[in-house]
Amino acid sequence: MPKKRSGGGLSPTQQAAKFLGVSVLAGAVLAGIALPAVGALGLAAKGSVESFDELPANMKTPPLSQRTTILDADGGQIATVYSRDRTVVPLKDISPYMQKAIVAIEDSRFYQHGAVDLKGVLRALNKNARSGEVAQGASTLTQQYVKNVFVEEAGDDPTKVAQATQQTIGRKIRELKYAIQVEEELGKKKILENYLNITFFGQQAYGVEAAAQRYFSKSAKDLNVQEAALLAGIVQSPSRYDPVNDGAEATKRRNIVLRRMAEVGDISRAQAAEAMKAPLGLKVSKPRNGCITATKGAGFFCDYVREVFLNDPVFGKTKEERAKVWNQGGLTIRTTMDPQAQDAAQASIKDHVYKSDDVATAATLVQPGTGKVLAMGQSRPYGFGKNETQINLSVDQSMGGGMGYQPGSTFKPIVAAAALEGGMPANKVYSSPYQMAYPSPVSACDGKTWKNSRTNPARLENENESEVGPYDMKEATAKSVNTYYVQMISDIGICPVTTMAKKMGVVRADGDKMPQVPSIALGTQEMSPLTMANAYATFASRGMHCTPVAIESVTQRVGDQTKSLPVPKSTCSRAMSEKTADTVNALLRGVVEDGTGKKAGLDSRPSAGKTGTTDERYAAWFVGYTPNMAGAVWVGDPAHKRKMTNITIGGRSYDKVFGGEVPGPIWGDMMNGALEGKPVEDFNTVHIPDGVDRDRGDGNGDDEGRDDGDNGNGLIGGLVGGNNGGGGDQPFPTPSFSIPEGFFRGQGNGGGNGNGGRFG
Repeated sequence: MPKKRSGGGLSPTQQAAKFLGVSVLAGAVLAGIALPAVGALGLAAKGSVESFDELPANMKTPPLSQRTTILDADGGQIATVYSRDRTVVPLKDISPYMQKAIVAIEDSRFYQHGAVDLKGVLRALNKNARSGEVAQGASTLTQQYVKNVFVEEAGDDPTKVAQATQQTIGRKIRELKYAIQVEEELGKKKILENYLNITFFGQQAYGVEAAAQRYFSKSAKDLNVQEAALLAGIVQSPSRYDPVNDGAEATKRRNIVLRRMAEVGDISRAQAAEAMKAPLGLKVSKPRNGCITATKGAGFFCDYVREVFLNDPVFGKTKEERAKVWNQGGLTIRTTMDPQAQDAAQASIKDHVYKSDDVATAATLVQPGTGKVLAMGQSRPYGFGKNETQINLSVDQSMGGGMGYQPGSTFKPIVAAAALEGGMPANKVYSSPYQMAYPSPVSACDGKTWKNSRTNPARLENENESEVGPYDMKEATAKSVNTYYVQMISDIGICPVTTMAKKMGVVRADGDKMPQVPSIALGTQEMSPLTMANAYATFASRGMHCTPVAIESVTQRVGDQTKSLPVPKSTCSRAMSEKTADTVNALLRGVVEDGTGKKAGLDSRPSAGKTGTTDERYAAWFVGYTPNMAGAVWVGDPAHKRKMTNITIGGRSYDKVFGGEVPGPIWGDMMNGALEGKPVEDFNTVHIPDGVDRDRGDGNGDDEGRDDGDNGNGLIGGLVGGNNGGGGDQPFPTPSFSIPEGFFRGQGNGGGNGNGGRFG
């Protein structure tokens, strides 16, 4: 006698025989009410057997996609993101009313039959024909579950989804064979649990838990009878029976489910009648998906985490593999974001720059020695409305950012580090005139040489006519003297500077190579705030550069199992000697103590940093650090159109914006808040003897040297401004000297390459 299953269904052999017999005698009925009539099937018994046997023996069940939760370093929730909003729950956490309602309306003989229920199909056909509407389904719950598995496997690919749902005999054959396998392997209770977790309930809710939260703001285990009936009724057509958009139609459908529950004895007729009188009782929770929902203004940090996941090979060898894991979800991602630091960054930004201002600001904080990104914020919120943006102004273009911004004089400490590492004394003196021609020739990498024009050489100047040397390194750094640093790079060569920049993780935001031109000493190459903050963290950690990281740990829930995934690790390497770093620390302490960055100084702890203002004042910066935290603040127009002259920012008017005047106070307030309650640490510094034996005064300490060079078509690497990069269309500014005909070797690429001059 054939073996019968505990669930009351037939054995696989009986199911197959039943399938084959019915396919010949009543193909249309078996295939369901939506398939063609018998005459159109064209499916002989022999063909049915072959098609059935050719199918793989086992159905591959993909893990159900679920929501992903992103947490800060303390475990607080930042945001939830998902391809499909789903939270998988066990059957014990699903209301018994819900279990009964779905069985009653979709497959009332679920516990009496196997994978195929011919009696149920015939009854449904008859019932639906008499009622004039689809009151009962024709497929078993197991068949529906199998179809949903195919849809889940298709993901968001519209072609695959269409193939998974197409009304063809081939799909029905595959669906039925796998239904037999599923019945044999899982049993009724597990099939019901899986079905309720995979099914789409409309309003972006997949699975009964997400549906209960969406429509009633409660857990699936707490659903009452009328709520359960409503959700069960939605499954057949989520758009038609959507209670949010068509309450009347949803009510009619709910009442059909309640009547069916009474007919099969799940509830009494009196219970059904009472439930039918009840209002829908919706308490809708709007879908909250994506980084736009992030707390603490951390939408851009959230977006950065997503970009890290999709770009780092640790999460998959190919971008497609990584995207599949991300879309599958079920992840809990603990990040490096320090909630105190993030709050401090956003509070300072809000106090100093309004989202409606002509210009924006972006700020990033990094932990020296670990590379951990602690905070990331900007004045224009994450969003799609007015004065909002989806572009993360703190990161490189490859990570969801823009083309970057010229860092101006904040690049000068990198030049100093290269010179010191090469043996230059810290009290080195240069003549540093107010104006000068670019020295020529200047050695570059690979044995090349940069040369200026002989007939009409390009010149540069300091911000103020009073800035006339000689200067030593300490005073020139504090006052940000352009001519000093141009003489320095001309002396040591370009290659040591670009090599040092690379060791410190300093790259162009657009991914292009750093050009071999001396004007890089003035910060003419576009960088992101994260790049600059992380570079200065190298000074804070006494010369150790650590690549930035944003993810501490990742766990993934797949079914009933939770597993840990590997995460990217910071790679730390020595970029310079401790002595070099300590010397730079001493130089940059002078900037905040007695130089252009005085307004950025912290209240109660040692700090160091550097101001930066680009030519034409399209960007202003302050980048600074303490021994335990480094941060960068950029202010400017992301579109590179608004010069920061005669401008109002944060309710204050400015004739000219300097790095020490707007970004500096933002940095100071941010750091004070982020470091409150943290240990006060001091730098390891070295004594730098004066190189000039006369008191030169402090000049105009609130101003700083001009960082010549603009984005775009620049002369000798941006020494003289040109067409603005990043989509700007500003006219070519009038230089303070004539440009000789034929001087340009080539034009820039709109991003500030400006490979002017020539190599010999």
